[in-house]
This record gives sequence, C-alpha cells and structure tokens, in this order.
Amino acid sequence: MAVAVIALTAVGCGGSSKDAGSDDASSSASGKYSGKGIGLAYDIGGKGDQSFNDAAYAGFEKADKEFGFGGTDIEPQDGESDADKVQRLEQLAKAGYNPVIGVGYIYATAVKEVATKYPNVTFGIIDDETVKATNVADMVFSEEQASYLAGVAAAKATKKKHVGFIGGVDIPLIHKFGAGFEQGVKSVDPSITIESQYLTETPQEGGFSSPDKGKEAASGQIEKGADVIYHAAGLSGQGVISEAAAKKVWAIGVDSDQYSQSALAKYKDYILGSALKNVGGAVYDLAKSVYEGKPLSGVQRGTLKTGGVGFADSNPKYKAMTDVVAAVDAAKQEIIDGKVTVKTS
Repeated sequence: MAVAVIALTAVGCGGSSKDAGSDDASSSASGKYSGKGIGLAYDIGGKGDQSFNDAAYAGFEKADKEFGFGGTDIEPQDGESDADKVQRLEQLAKAGYNPVIGVGYIYATAVKEVATKYPNVTFGIIDDETVKATNVADMVFSEEQASYLAGVAAAKATKKKHVGFIGGVDIPLIHKFGAGFEQGVKSVDPSITIESQYLTETPQEGGFSSPDKGKEAASGQIEKGADVIYHAAGLSGQGVISEAAAKKVWAIGVDSDQYSQSALAKYKDYILGSALKNVGGAVYDLAKSVYEGKPLSGVQRGTLKTGGVGFADSNPKYKAMTDVVAAVDAAKQEIIDGKVTVKTS
C-alpha cells in the first residue's frame, strides 16, 4: 500500500516534470490534441541512469519542446508489484495524460490491463511486443544489430584478443545484446576470447540498478585479461564504465551515447562508443502521432535500416582509429543490405 500511495501522490502533484497549463496550450496549438501531455513511467533504475530511462526522457523533452504539451514522468519504487504498476498507469490515464508510456517490458501486464479500460488513450510499451490492442504501440528494437557493431568495434580495438560482455539480468531481452556482440566479435576474429556474465537472475535482485555489481563484474573480467568491455546493464553499467576507466581499458556503453552523458564525463576518454537504441525517438514518434491525431499502434520496430539502433562515434579517439571505424561502417552496411543476419540468442 505504501508503494501505491507514493505512486498516486507522484501523479497527483505532476510527477517530476512540467505540467502546469500544458493541456490548454496543446489543445489550441494543434486543434486536435486536448490531453495533458505524456505520462512516462520509468523502468528499474529510474531517471539518471545515463542509459535506458534517460533515453526515454530525451524523447519526452523533444516532444515537449516541439509541441509544448509537457506531461509528467514518474520513478519506479523498489519491490513494487504489477498491481502497483497497474495503479500508476491507470491514474495517469484517468488524469488525462496521453500517450501513457511504460518504459520497459516490466509494464506489459499493466499496459494490457489498463489499455482495455481506457480505449481512447494511446499506450506505449518499450521492449515488449506481447500486448495486442488497437490503442497500444509495442516499441521494440533490433538490439542485436547494434550489439553486433559493438562486437566488431571491440574485436578491432582489443590489443589482447580478449573482450567482455556484462548483461544486467539473465533474460531473453539481454541475451539479444550478448548474442549480437559475440557474433560481431567472431566475425572479425574467431580466436578472440569473450568473457560473458549476467549480474542477476531477476530484475528485483538489482541487475539493472546496482553500479557496485557492475564494477565488481568488470574488475573480474579485466583481471582475466579483457581490455574492452561492453555492458547492457542499465544503471549498473555506470560501475562497469568507472572500473574500465580506472583500469585504463575500453568500455562500450549502451542505449544512450554514454560518451556524451554529463554524469560520466570523467570516464569518457575510456568510452570507445555506445550501442544505441533510439528509445527517445520511439517516445517522440508516439507522442507526435497522438498529437497529430493519428496514433501509432501495433509493433513499431527500430532497426539499423530505420535508424532505430546504431553505434555512437562521439569519442574523437574512436574516430581516429580509422580501421575500427571502417570495419564498423562496413558491418552496418552488410546488415542493412541483408548480407548479414544477426542472431538474437
């Protein structure tokens, strides 16, 4: 009950975002939209993870800037149940937010239940395509393709022919990252050693929200000889990156361009690149479709071809490694052209 009360209070006071007057402004701006803006419910780790959730918030901000309709964003609570998520989404819909977006597959049960009660509200869920309803957009990505590029970059950058992968939680979604990375590495040099590790069996154990677990795992892989480590671990990845920087080896980020994240600035010289997942773009596209009166629904998949996934090249040190850049660019084109199919497990 305490968790539920916290969630309801967050909705009632507008969460953590700009909300005042936004419904009136948006209505007059488009002539179609009369909601209160986006209702964004974060995944484990919350805003400030410099990765998955922050990517969603970037899309929220872009939509707000372009359409001026604001909204609210709400943090998850430790140990919450599906019932808590149902209550959170239901209150967002009831309060007039549209679209209402669950950031992460953990919202699947809640979105399925609440969407049936509010057929005139558009719901979005990221990283899940099991919810089938005319007012639900399933926003998913070919993470394995971006991870393949991360694998190519790691294989070309390693000096010890030894790299590592750290996944947050041992689940099929994160297996896609690991599988793509391994295939990318082996496409360059099958003899390269790959360390692979998942931090926890379930999200509730902190696999996506524990930088200390990420740091410990990275330390172990570096001790074994890995000199490039790719993480798909949400907030836990901050620990991976900090340890890689401390030991002066390469880290590869995930979801957001982690080289450009201010909270990671002191480590950025050791962030080779990031496997991008355009979560922000998906949030923006859904908001735009609702604003224009033509809501998206069904599976919306981001791929290399559509720009839904990619590999960030912000680090000047990466750009200076012309052989690495050329290999990654070539691999990207092969996937887009259908010459390479990346495995998901």
